[in-house]
Amino acid sequence: MSYVEVPGAKVPIRMWTDPSTVDGGAMQQLQNVATLPWIKGLAVMPDVHYGKGATVGSVIAMSGAVCPAAVGVDIGCGMSAVKSSLTANDLPEDLSRLRSKIERAIPVGRGMHRDEVDPGRLFQFPTAGWDDFWSRFDGIAESVKFRHERAQKQMGTLGSGNHFIEFCLDETGAVWLMLHSGSRNIGKELAEYHIGQAQKLPHNQGLVDRDLAVFVADTPQMAAYRNDLFWAQEYAKYNRAIMMALFQEVVRREFRKAKATFDPVISCHHNYVAEERYEGMDLLVTRKGAIRAGGGDFGIIPGSMGTGSYIVKGLGNEKSFNSASHGAGRKMSRSAAKRTFSTKDLEEQTRGVECRKDSGVVDEIPGAYKRIETVIEQQRDLVEVVAKLKQVICVKG
Repeated sequence: MSYVEVPGAKVPIRMWTDPSTVDGGAMQQLQNVATLPWIKGLAVMPDVHYGKGATVGSVIAMSGAVCPAAVGVDIGCGMSAVKSSLTANDLPEDLSRLRSKIERAIPVGRGMHRDEVDPGRLFQFPTAGWDDFWSRFDGIAESVKFRHERAQKQMGTLGSGNHFIEFCLDETGAVWLMLHSGSRNIGKELAEYHIGQAQKLPHNQGLVDRDLAVFVADTPQMAAYRNDLFWAQEYAKYNRAIMMALFQEVVRREFRKAKATFDPVISCHHNYVAEERYEGMDLLVTRKGAIRAGGGDFGIIPGSMGTGSYIVKGLGNEKSFNSASHGAGRKMSRSAAKRTFSTKDLEEQTRGVECRKDSGVVDEIPGAYKRIETVIEQQRDLVEVVAKLKQVICVKG
């Protein structure tokens, strides 16, 4: 489908989904965003759903301003995926051992590494810029400085919620490694600190929703936020890169006879800010639950833990600010999912996938998410499908 335009206060709201299917709370959030004085455009992805301040699945383009709540509290959250030389024929019948090895190599949930991961010991890991990255820690907000050791030990860890590590097969039988994570606790604390700072500023006092508080250009508050934001986005990128390197190490060891090799890694943020130019204007484009889909850009659009995912290539549609959805998107809240589904339902909906099937992950059940095939179909003018993946192992936090 192409987009549908819904009138907004200052800009039209371009929606790559049927507006009638968007719940009232999310639609109100979109209308609220469209009232912001600095807004120049708003694009809504097919996986749109209610979030804090701004919906998940929205792309907000502003001039001279950025809204930290419209980035999300997991700054730089995103995906990485890589195709391997392995095929389905290389896999053992019982995948539980491989799942255990992955969980042993990469801490999940609130876990962290006992010692900081040394990237120099990882196979062909690009370490250029690593020392410079950590030297810039001293320049971020004072409120998180005491988290330095924790941030170092959480580098290369999964986290919880909807974050995952998956071992997948594409339709040709090729094995892919895929994972989803962000900037861990340090990114969350930086986001919450700056959201609080923005809410105190005089120019934000008359907004329809205090969670839409912004920083404006050429102010010390904006400079401080941009510094911390871009550092956290880099942390998230390194975090995924180290996890992927650790994941590949596990696979190399477990499939020594097959001598596994890997293509270049595809990596994309889906909670972030970028400086981009549209219609002659330099804009700050915030993607909250959306990936960049410029012409030829590779991206990853995952479904839920039992349904599969898509590797895509962007078509460069400027009406969406060169963006596409970041996943299937929730159709019910975590609490509603826990009320609606049981562990028996989870077992049924994840049949054939080596994964947790206990009450701790019922809120991540496939039934709590939109149908990924529908989400892909609604954005055929934004991306083309390169590969469809189906997980055979899913590690959750």
